[in-house]
Amino acid sequence: MSALSSRPWLASYADGVPAEIEPVTQTLAQMLDDAVATYPRRPALEFFGAVTSYARLGDQVARAAEGLRRLGVGPGDRVALILPNCPQHVVAFYAVQRLGAIVVEHNPRYTAPELRHLFEVHHARVAIVWDAIADTIAEFPSDILPERIVPVTMTDAMPRRTRALLRLPLPKARASRAALTSHPRARGLLPWAKLVGGRRIPRRVPRPTLDDTAVLQFTSGTTGHPKAAVLSHRNLRSNAAQSEAWVPDLRHGEEVFYGVLPLFHAYGLTLCLTTAISIGARIVLFPTFDVGLTLTAMRRTAPTFLPAVPPIYDALARATSRAGTDLSTLRNAISGAMALPAATVQRWEKATGGILVEGYGMTESSPISIGNPMGPLRRTGTVGVPFPSTEIRVVDPDQPSVDRATGEPGELLVRGPQVFSGYWNQPEETASTLLEGGWLRTGDIVVADADGFVTVVDRMKELIITGGFNISPSEVEDVLLRDPDVVDAAVVGIPRPDGGEAVTAAVVLRAGAAFDVDRIRAHAREHLAAYKVPRSVVLFDELPRSLVGKVLRREVREEIVRRRQA
Repeated sequence: MSALSSRPWLASYADGVPAEIEPVTQTLAQMLDDAVATYPRRPALEFFGAVTSYARLGDQVARAAEGLRRLGVGPGDRVALILPNCPQHVVAFYAVQRLGAIVVEHNPRYTAPELRHLFEVHHARVAIVWDAIADTIAEFPSDILPERIVPVTMTDAMPRRTRALLRLPLPKARASRAALTSHPRARGLLPWAKLVGGRRIPRRVPRPTLDDTAVLQFTSGTTGHPKAAVLSHRNLRSNAAQSEAWVPDLRHGEEVFYGVLPLFHAYGLTLCLTTAISIGARIVLFPTFDVGLTLTAMRRTAPTFLPAVPPIYDALARATSRAGTDLSTLRNAISGAMALPAATVQRWEKATGGILVEGYGMTESSPISIGNPMGPLRRTGTVGVPFPSTEIRVVDPDQPSVDRATGEPGELLVRGPQVFSGYWNQPEETASTLLEGGWLRTGDIVVADADGFVTVVDRMKELIITGGFNISPSEVEDVLLRDPDVVDAAVVGIPRPDGGEAVTAAVVLRAGAAFDVDRIRAHAREHLAAYKVPRSVVLFDELPRSLVGKVLRREVREEIVRRRQA
């Protein structure tokens, strides 16, 4: 039996944190209904100064749900959301939940080939999209083209004075409204205003159950190309309850969450959307992180809770020290998605007087499973201890039934109500990731000490983490190998001082080809989102390979680091 089976970490929990959460009884739709009934006049959303009350949010969700129902959306149908953070995103998310349909979240900065691949997986019936990319979706092949496309003009949710003055740091729309209405497939286009402009959904329309699928969240998972993790209402509601329990001084109906994390990301979805709604918080939404926009919002509405990633904490702490902005209202902050440097913690806590801790998770666990205690027992440099109602094991990666001794490195396994049920239509991948008894293989090599604190020491899965996003090296390599001058490629992450990694490509060129870094990166930009494009490209005569021909990425990484240090 593992030494961790006695849950030694409970002694390190902050005061008031329970060992177990009560089993959840609400779906996400019911969770919103309760918040609307309890806090009808409280602000639910704020967007560049425009405030939406909980009563107004509930009304918009009910009308959007009826609009979708009249389009034929029903239980189990997939609805694609391709939106930055904005009020329409929140309304669309909960409208789909009310119907028992399935939200499929997408990064709106993805290229057309990336989005097309995802639609080939989920075959969404309706797509609710940022109007900047509506034309991209409308040009999909007929076999994956949604029946209806609902373009959303994000600025419609802003105050009029802001629309006139604001210069958002976002890409310009590639399609005007006039162009969309004249598009050859315009019959499938339905403006957002019409979707939400009708009646409220009747009470008699059936609601989802806890075990119905709520979200398909794409992830690189523990191996290879993106897969859709199946997350139920029970999974997501449980993780929201665990997150709430982890921060015992949260004040229901009074907190102000800053939504700088993208809602399409599992981390942003859970902390900035479901958890915030569950406690009746005001969610201040940002379509992208920008220091200037955030400081302006702080002067208008002081935040109390900030989930983010280390570069955001660093940028805000430095900027506020120069601008003299008061951050003292920020009592709690949770960092995730990449390692949290001790220097960032010191800088942030000096600026705020609050606490900043690191957590750990993955999309397959909704996503949070481990966190540092919100108090003096936290240990910087570790990712913390298991959340309430969460168990962990550290096992031999080659024999996951065999537990490692305390202090020995091994693969982390996680079990709890937040763990997903599998990958969408991929039974083999599911079987290799979910073990008997409900244990999730994380693919991360960790060490757990006698108190249950976990330190991540390596990754089996070779994913690259940059800006809080997981990047599959093989996806980037496939794109590079389409370049006629590239005959071999390996993509690795090179550590950066901020705790993230820089996407770096090692390439072998055909005989006689000129090494043109700018051209290679331009080729990658045609097929990949900007954050996946290699920051640097290194020329190799040949790549190191195993006896069976597999590229040894670890050796590639070590060679690149050696060259830079030489």
